[in-house]
Amino acid sequence: MSLGAHLVELRKRLMYAALALVVGMVVAFIVADPVIHFITEPIRIITEKRGDDFSALNFGTVTAAFDMRMRIAFSIGLFISAPVWLWQVWAFIMPGLTRKEIKYTVGFVVAAVPLFFAGCYLGVMIMPHVIELMWSFTPDGATNFYYAQEYYDFVFKLMIVIGVSFVLPVFLVALNLAGVMSGRAILKGWRIAIIIATVFAALATPAADVVSMLMLAGILIVLFFAAAGLSLLFDRRKRKRDEATGLLPDAV
Repeated sequence: MSLGAHLVELRKRLMYAALALVVGMVVAFIVADPVIHFITEPIRIITEKRGDDFSALNFGTVTAAFDMRMRIAFSIGLFISAPVWLWQVWAFIMPGLTRKEIKYTVGFVVAAVPLFFAGCYLGVMIMPHVIELMWSFTPDGATNFYYAQEYYDFVFKLMIVIGVSFVLPVFLVALNLAGVMSGRAILKGWRIAIIIATVFAALATPAADVVSMLMLAGILIVLFFAAAGLSLLFDRRKRKRDEATGLLPDAV
């Protein structure tokens, strides 16, 4: 294909992806009320514990409520339309890939997408406990006003950060398959990996929420060792294949 044909193809793929995103946002906008009700449940729990109505979600501007719905619609719409726009990206780059590259790419996506959503789900499960724990540090006589934009940003960023952290072990396996890092080299850094996982978990969860921190750190450490184990397995298979083809001195 010529450069012009590639640009026409890219424009077509982007239009399909944008249309899918718009449809997903419309659907998400319609069902935004249950989502808002779910993510604001910790505020209602706090209100019940305080025995007053002073802890609430606040909209500081005329358009704040609409802005929050649009943010939620965009986020959920992005997830809903993911199969369509991911396929459009894949369909655009696939003709330029070799069969081996296609195999690795499919394996990466199949492994990364469920892990990302699992991380987001864990973030949603941790979120209420984090908010309630932070509220417990409010001094007597003070009031909690949760501004909608900051509240949503906190929930969304917590989900995304934990979701991305779950995908990092897949990148380690990808680096191993690309020949950048051996499984032995990955496993050799297990001490550093444990420290990084613990520090990340401490930053992603409140300092006083030890249970959530240990749970998140434990999951990340298990994923790291799983990535190291897979990399060692791939290295072993590659070594045997090289020996069979006479590429290693041992095979002579």
